[in-house]
Amino acid sequence: MFRRSCRVLRSISRFDWRSLRTKAPLQHEPGLGFSFELSEQQKEFQATARKFAREEIIPVAAEYDKTGEYPVPLIKRAWELGLMNINIPESCGGLELGAFSGCLIAEELAYACTGIQTAIEANNLGEMPVIIAGNDEQQKKYLRRMIEEPIVCAYCVTEPGAGSDVAAIKTKAEKKGNEYVINGQKMWITNGGKANWFFLLARSDPNPKTPARKAFTGFIVEADTPGIHIGRKELNMGQRCSDTRGIVFEDVRVPKENVLIDEGAGFRIAMEVFDKTRTPVAAASTGLAQRALDEATKYALERKTFGKPLVEHQAISFLLAEMAMKVELARLSYQRAAWETDCGRRNTYYASIAKAFAGDIANQVASDAVQIFGGSGFNTEYPVEKLMRDAKIFQIYEGTAQIQRLIIAREHIGKYNN
Repeated sequence: MFRRSCRVLRSISRFDWRSLRTKAPLQHEPGLGFSFELSEQQKEFQATARKFAREEIIPVAAEYDKTGEYPVPLIKRAWELGLMNINIPESCGGLELGAFSGCLIAEELAYACTGIQTAIEANNLGEMPVIIAGNDEQQKKYLRRMIEEPIVCAYCVTEPGAGSDVAAIKTKAEKKGNEYVINGQKMWITNGGKANWFFLLARSDPNPKTPARKAFTGFIVEADTPGIHIGRKELNMGQRCSDTRGIVFEDVRVPKENVLIDEGAGFRIAMEVFDKTRTPVAAASTGLAQRALDEATKYALERKTFGKPLVEHQAISFLLAEMAMKVELARLSYQRAAWETDCGRRNTYYASIAKAFAGDIANQVASDAVQIFGGSGFNTEYPVEKLMRDAKIFQIYEGTAQIQRLIIAREHIGKYNN
């Protein structure tokens, strides 16, 4: 199956996919300034994602939104095309793409449907702790299986009383011999009901005075472990085909070898993951905003009022101009953040800027698109109604817009205190 997947990707991209690694993303010598030109490999991946999104996702996106059905055929297709699991190391059979290339893919898929894109992107989130902190045995055991078949994993951190406040997690892990016994409840877990395995963050030090950086441990947990109870699929405002559930862990036994790095390292792992995954969220936000802008522009060119097309009314043309400015700046923000990651630098500051700004822009542009459509925009027969609903989550998951501002302020002020 894996060989067949490689052949499919080669036939679309017209070159060996193993040449797509982006560990050295700089396409110019230092000191020559910025380059906004994509590499040939990045252009090919962008084109592949765009073709898949517009020819295969867009035609069925509204139906998946209506039914809330999990998009299994599209996930399998994304896997075949090499558009899933893009960060998995070559040592485990993966593409090991850089952040910039991954964000280009995320934007294209989100243009078509952010619910489907989130279901696909959630694999990268669930895998990232193992990529950055897993040992060779853990990586080969859990990452290779993602390459061998189209399965999904999940990132189990959020709880009913601990969303952006990760340090407030109450799920407990008690060590007993060579095992840990885990008890607690997670909430809003993307791919929760479909995952083959979970990354789980739990409190391993019961002392409430222990600082977060030492109190939590990260585990890899097989989804079929006895004691795991999967809740019902949540009926959300937007991104309805994404599988979001609560999960209860009741005396779940996890072997010691499934601990990432060591006991007490979990919080640091989770924070490093967010530095890497908030940028693709910003890219997806930009994809939704671009779709809203395109739909609004096409409508404004066709719809006539007072004897002329909407675009000839200055109020509408100026609104489109504002929307275009916001989309372009959101794209630049995520591309700068991704570039920083690929350069190997700590990315907290730029990732939070991109996530906060692009998430806000997605909501503003989607809302403006509905306004341009007028009464039609409030109707499910037109796509902008769905875009407006889908956009809201970008200001909430992977750290709310307010949490991002706290992080940005801390990082900014810290520059002056050093």
